[in-house]
Amino acid sequence: MGYTAGDTILDDEYNLFVTSSSDPYGYNHFAGLGSGEYGLNQSSIASVSAGETISASNWNALFTGLDNIANHTNTSITSTSVSAGDTIAIKSALVTDLANLAAAVAAGSTGATAITTGVAAGTSTNSTTWNSTSTIERSVTFADNATMRSFFNAGGYIGADPGISGSTDGDKDTVFSELAAAVGNLNIKAHSTQRTGTGETETSLASSTGFHDLTTSYTSLIVLTSDNGADYGSNTIEIQAKLDAAPATATVLTIKMISTDGAGDETYDPSNPAGVPVNPNLAPAMVLSLIENHPNDTEGLASAIRVSSNAQVSNSP
Repeated sequence: MGYTAGDTILDDEYNLFVTSSSDPYGYNHFAGLGSGEYGLNQSSIASVSAGETISASNWNALFTGLDNIANHTNTSITSTSVSAGDTIAIKSALVTDLANLAAAVAAGSTGATAITTGVAAGTSTNSTTWNSTSTIERSVTFADNATMRSFFNAGGYIGADPGISGSTDGDKDTVFSELAAAVGNLNIKAHSTQRTGTGETETSLASSTGFHDLTTSYTSLIVLTSDNGADYGSNTIEIQAKLDAAPATATVLTIKMISTDGAGDETYDPSNPAGVPVNPNLAPAMVLSLIENHPNDTEGLASAIRVSSNAQVSNSP
């Protein structure tokens, strides 16, 4: 794309603007199927044949596509449409526009606002109260890998929302209720994980880990520890995530929540300064809800990009 104003526009140069799969990337690579962190699964633009005249309609198909992606990612571009009969010199900003849009998609469309938030994607609840450990796994599945990658590349994200079930009738219930509230929603995006809650002790947070960094083994995204050090300072909630394959071919994201009751099944001792109750209460039934926050079609995409299904993978106790 070493093209400058005043040059004759050649078919192979136009085709690079459309189809180049190496830097600087063409439209189809970051807006079409693409690969990895590139690709929004939008319709590709046709290239032209050798010797074919490049018409105003060819250019406008490209510029319309650029406008749509710019609108969705909220990226400023300066290329404009042309009319039949125009003398077409290079649109001086075209290469810059292509590069800026490719970079926005590669970053996970962090400026996108056309995101439908808070869509329920399944909930699991422990069947009983417990001591020691509670583990819940839930998954979301996409129609194919192109849909999964474009979901995250277009700014979509999956939230893990922990909670407890039943009334709060003892200290352990309170501790886990506070831990769940402090996690808030743990939002897994293209290249980051963000916690919306505050408070408690953040033992670890993989803030720079997102969909494109996950593997087929679980990655710990957050460990939150109770700040009630006297009684329940070893009680934690941990959330992990994995894919069913490498990001380039994956279709399933699985999220695991592990709640740990480090206080265990203690017994009462009048001299115990921690003041453990005479009948130590069990930890509450835990709840894991997944939330779909999907790209919609209000600002340039052809259609919303959605999760296809969700399921419980495991639930213990």
